[in-house]
Amino acid sequence: MSPSDFLDKLMGRTSGYDARIRPNFKGPPVNVTCNIFINSFGSVTETTMDYRVNVFLRQHWNDPRLTYWEYPDDSLDLDPSMLDSIWKPDLFFANEKGANFHEVTTDNKLLRIFRNGGVLYSIRLTLILSCPMDLKNFPMDTQICTMQLESFGYTMTDLIFEWEKEQEAVQVAEGLTLPQFILRDEKDLGYCTKSYNTGKFTCIEVKFHLERQMGYYLIQMYIPSLLIVILSWVSFWINMDAAPARVGLGITTVLTMTTQSAGSRASLPKVSYVKAIDIWMAICLLFVFAALLEYAAVNFVSRQHKELLRLRRSQRRQRMVSKDWAGGLLGADNRPGAPCMPWDWLEVEGEAPGYGLGHCLQHMKSGAAMESPICSLPAPASLLREGEMLRRRYVERAKRIDTISRAVFPFAFLLLNIFYWVLYRVLHQAAP
Repeated sequence: MSPSDFLDKLMGRTSGYDARIRPNFKGPPVNVTCNIFINSFGSVTETTMDYRVNVFLRQHWNDPRLTYWEYPDDSLDLDPSMLDSIWKPDLFFANEKGANFHEVTTDNKLLRIFRNGGVLYSIRLTLILSCPMDLKNFPMDTQICTMQLESFGYTMTDLIFEWEKEQEAVQVAEGLTLPQFILRDEKDLGYCTKSYNTGKFTCIEVKFHLERQMGYYLIQMYIPSLLIVILSWVSFWINMDAAPARVGLGITTVLTMTTQSAGSRASLPKVSYVKAIDIWMAICLLFVFAALLEYAAVNFVSRQHKELLRLRRSQRRQRMVSKDWAGGLLGADNRPGAPCMPWDWLEVEGEAPGYGLGHCLQHMKSGAAMESPICSLPAPASLLREGEMLRRRYVERAKRIDTISRAVFPFAFLLLNIFYWVLYRVLHQAAP
């Protein structure tokens, strides 16, 4: 018997085989065992929460109508075009977003029939599967991505899917690597039976454990932001009088840190919860902003002595006005011999003590200034000493703020770093 005649007899029109009817019709369900060989595991995308995978999907079931004894070989490898002539399970991927077959250079399909009626059907597919991600620990997270294989039309009374038990059900190509993840060896195989209004449908699933490698994020985000924070501390060693340098450095670091923080969120979905990278960026932004505010405090304290001197001068003026003899002075004219106002009363804002000499200069023009004992008095030395002491006191306080900040800022940042890395690298990794 020729191969053509044998195939016509086995599944041709004269054989009575109907591909529209499942094996064991009206009898026990057909058991289909599945196994998967992963050729490549493509990019995992956080924004769309999916992953790309290229697989060989292999299904094996028994169809008693294809049992043969006339042909000497134990198995027959048939052309993929023969797939339309036999019954096939209606398997689909429940969490699939997109898929395509491979037809170069021919259909990447395999059909093999065994003597006892066993059928092996293998097909190469590229799938885009959804993978809901929990990004709270990003970029120190571990994601679990599933692949679900389900029957579309046959309920569990007609069809049951099972994973291959005699050999490894999910195999991975040797040397398979991912750009940002490590694919762990553990692969959880299980069942995900689905119940709908139309019935109960068989479903099996495999869970892939993907551990993210944070080398990229260390180089692109963590280390640059760390250096920006350290750069903001340079202002503590710059003279407080160099306002343009310190303000420019503070604003530059704040703006750079803001840009860095925005860049870290560009490749992530807009989730409502806080991620680990968000906390890090917030800490860094807080420290560079605090360094800018520190200079504002230093500048304010260093100028407080001027405000205090101005307040004291105002109080002295009020006391002099309240004296009885102040009325005669306020009413004095510019005739020769008229007395001048006291030194401390004549002080005006923005002038040093003892330089309010407007009235005395008028008397000096008439030659009568020397007759006034008040105009001939020198500027009070106590006032000058008091102003200098106040200035030095507040300048020293401002310098002390800079000195304390040089130690407090690095120490506080170090403590937060220890807490951050212990929390996310140790505690969260140990959590189930």
